[in-house]
Amino acid sequence: MWQRVQTLYLALATILVGSMFFCTKAVTLASDGSAAESFGYISYVPYLIFLIIITLLNLLALTTYKVSLVFQMRTAILSALLTIALQIWLAVDFLSMKDVMVFRVSAVFPAVSVIFDVLAARAIMSDQMIVESASHLRKARRERRSGR
Repeated sequence: MWQRVQTLYLALATILVGSMFFCTKAVTLASDGSAAESFGYISYVPYLIFLIIITLLNLLALTTYKVSLVFQMRTAILSALLTIALQIWLAVDFLSMKDVMVFRVSAVFPAVSVIFDVLAARAIMSDQMIVESASHLRKARRERRSGR
């Protein structure tokens, strides 16, 4: 399992999204410029739902390597699409309230996670192509042997 590069990509994406459960989303500034309150991503229920779904999809893609490569690739792509939606939502929220919020590095974790998910999907697709070509070669070899 861990010898495949797509497993490492999916593990990194899962760690990044999973770490957002423990990071703070933003710090609200007081009128004098000092930090007043800190809010986590899980304090807003729609963010929490997105994070749970994305984390579960990443874990599902990470653990279903023996079931089907096509299912694993589709799960990684679905996770990437939902993570893009979350990243856009975070960006819109930040830009609409930029005068009262301070930017945190954890706000770009979904973007990096999308990159890892896409790289994993590409690696899974290349593995699937190798499996299919080997299957075609075996089939041709059997047909040649039975035709003699």
